[in-house]
Amino acid sequence: QVQLVESGGGLVQAGGSLRLSCAASGRTFNRYPMGWFRQAPGKERDFVAGIAWGGGRTDYADSVKGRFTISRDNAKNTVYLQMNSLKPEDTAVYYCVARSAMFGSTSYRADDYDYWGQGTQVTVSS
Repeated sequence: QVQLVESGGGLVQAGGSLRLSCAASGRTFNRYPMGWFRQAPGKERDFVAGIAWGGGRTDYADSVKGRFTISRDNAKNTVYLQMNSLKPEDTAVYYCVARSAMFGSTSYRADDYDYWGQGTQVTVSS
């Protein structure tokens, strides 16, 4: 059974930083693209960042470019999202995602991801 488990969410003041982690189990994800989405109250799930299976390519939503960094440690089957200079509009539930397409590319579309974590809440106060 495939599981993605996020951790690292919490409450932080604007301008602060958080680091989210996503531990994958039930499958070796080092050959699959992974990423992060987020969903604010009353809004759709939006793409945040994606990383190719080898980590050589990363993609970001325009709203987080220059502030967020996605990385992965394939030996630990873990993906990270370092979030700096946080803003109140970053407040959302953050979801770790993975595709089942081996050696595939990342995608901005939520429907292209086959596995989802349960989400972790990030709240940024002004």
